[in-house]
Amino acid sequence: MGNKELQELVTNLKGIGDKTGKLFEKCGVKTIGNLLEYYPRGYDHFKAPVRACDLRSGEISAVKLTIIGRVTLRRVRNLSIIAFEAADATGKIRIAYFNSPYLMSSLKSGTTHIFRGLVQKKGSFLEMNQPKMYQDEEYAALLGTLQPRYSLVKGLSNNTVKKAMSAAFVNAGHFEEFVPQDILDRLKLISYSEAVYGIHFPSNEEDLENARRRLAYNEFLMFVLQLRLLKASQEEIESSYKMIETSDTVRLLEKLPYNLTGAQQRAWEDVKADLTGKNVMNRLIQGDVGSGKTVLALLALLMTASNGYQGALMAPTEVLATQHYENFTSMIKKYGITALKPVLLTGSLSAKDKKEAQRQIREGEVNCIIGTNALIQAKVEYKNLALVVTDEQHRFGVRQRESLAGKGLNTHVLAMSATPIPRTLAIILYGDLHISIIDELPMGRLPIKNCVVGTDYRPKAYKFIADQVAAGHQAYVICPMVEEGELDGVENVTDYSETLRQNLPASVRVEMLHGKMKPDKKDQIMDAFARKDIDVLVSTTVIEVGINVPNATVMMIENSERFGLSQLHQLRGRVGRGDAQSYCIFLNTSESEEAKERLGTMNKTNDGFVIAEEDLKQRGPGDLFGVRQSGELNFRVGDIYHDSDLVKESAMDADRILNEDPELSSIQYSVLKSLLTTKSANSVDFATL
Repeated sequence: MGNKELQELVTNLKGIGDKTGKLFEKCGVKTIGNLLEYYPRGYDHFKAPVRACDLRSGEISAVKLTIIGRVTLRRVRNLSIIAFEAADATGKIRIAYFNSPYLMSSLKSGTTHIFRGLVQKKGSFLEMNQPKMYQDEEYAALLGTLQPRYSLVKGLSNNTVKKAMSAAFVNAGHFEEFVPQDILDRLKLISYSEAVYGIHFPSNEEDLENARRRLAYNEFLMFVLQLRLLKASQEEIESSYKMIETSDTVRLLEKLPYNLTGAQQRAWEDVKADLTGKNVMNRLIQGDVGSGKTVLALLALLMTASNGYQGALMAPTEVLATQHYENFTSMIKKYGITALKPVLLTGSLSAKDKKEAQRQIREGEVNCIIGTNALIQAKVEYKNLALVVTDEQHRFGVRQRESLAGKGLNTHVLAMSATPIPRTLAIILYGDLHISIIDELPMGRLPIKNCVVGTDYRPKAYKFIADQVAAGHQAYVICPMVEEGELDGVENVTDYSETLRQNLPASVRVEMLHGKMKPDKKDQIMDAFARKDIDVLVSTTVIEVGINVPNATVMMIENSERFGLSQLHQLRGRVGRGDAQSYCIFLNTSESEEAKERLGTMNKTNDGFVIAEEDLKQRGPGDLFGVRQSGELNFRVGDIYHDSDLVKESAMDADRILNEDPELSSIQYSVLKSLLTTKSANSVDFATL
């Protein structure tokens, strides 16, 4: 597809005026290109109706039933509730509709309808709330189809998005292919044009999976190519900052109230060898949550400062950056680390404080600069930046690491990640970095106690949380969604916060946190939780790269079957950071044996690397069919576990392409080169990975 067509505004499409255009803009959709890359968040699969006796709690099903007995309408405060029972020859189910009094005329005893919705179990009864209702001919027209469901904002309907998408395909025409045909043939991948159309309008599940796999391959290929090109440009670069081991790091290790674990010691030896070696360091320290990566970052920054250079640590959030700064300044004071002079630089600093910090950095008054993306802004000039440390490295892409490292001359790079990706995949995905793995936890950490429970356990869980808060501790509750209706049958942060306020003692302070909040608001809430001003934090997965709150002892994850195992482990890692015993409650709302088996893994082990390998083995559902597995690299369609075969294939293909044409100068790779130098296919913006 040509750039001109991609850049046309969505308001040029028939039926989209300025008002609808503004609603699309709220979704990040301004151009036709943006629209075509606005993939569905899920699909309604219209399967044949089942019998009442075959309904299963936690599943979305269609069932043909006859209304029996009386249909009642009652009011509870501002809520009107229609309730009745419906049955077939094999069983019956309770059905309820909320704030829909107009349905009373259709819902008569003795009438038969097809009801489609989420089945839930209440006591010994099955029930459906707010199911869609169809007549036979209506449902027959939908039978077997997959209808896309998009993320929406208030005022924008799913139907409007679908119509706009159809018009965009008419206007946009053909997508330019950039993957050689022999690769497509070997991997049995469909064309780029077919894939983009198929992800929006699949004819069946097979078409959808073919489209998803092709788009996932695009993402992996582009990502690996970026890594390989970066590595080629950095390989064997001689370091401009020759260092020696100093007494400062030795003294710090002697003063620490604990010894480094064997894994920490090995990683520190790797870092020292890199910093004192001939060439530029490009290293990833990959360690489980709480494995002690931060002290290694401190040691590396101290060694850099002791040699007369500056080092920078970039964190993904202001709260995490501030916490690093406070931890470092506390340790500097406690252990008398006079060589390290830190400064904090974040976007929320006042203009005066920002200007002063920039002056100190420029003139070399400080040698340990801690911050967020503010560290790579044009106004920030370093005197002699020799080391860049990126925390939670999977949140930073190739360009960001490169931008910060580019602030110095041939700067050393040390990346840290708490995502325990299996080594086979880590070598591919972090191909520009050498890897040190910390696979031991520090001594004295109490293992987290886990339990996988059903929905009937909720009252006990609420009491347990209340008891922990009464004992002076704090708790997290994780919900998959922000608001009602984003995914069928899953808990949302907004309503759940209110539920907890009603079910917990009035003295328990409940607050919510989610990704749709403005960054300043998110930081305020996380900071308040860290200060113990909030007792229970109800959050989406935005908390998985959060802050260190040793006082938090309970993590409760609703709809845990919807998450990937590695993401569940990342979330669990928010607790167990202090001396007190910590607990993780995985609430399973599905009755499927597969879900029970998967979650059983979380019950058995706290080892992130074991869980990562299990995630890889089980090849769980991809992003489009559950909660996004965002603990890993931020691909829009691909999932490194579900699509591990494509990750490996894309790495081999990237190497073959670059061996054949290192500069991508041939006509065959002209489109590929253009995408790599502007924006990658599938809108994988590496600056945001």
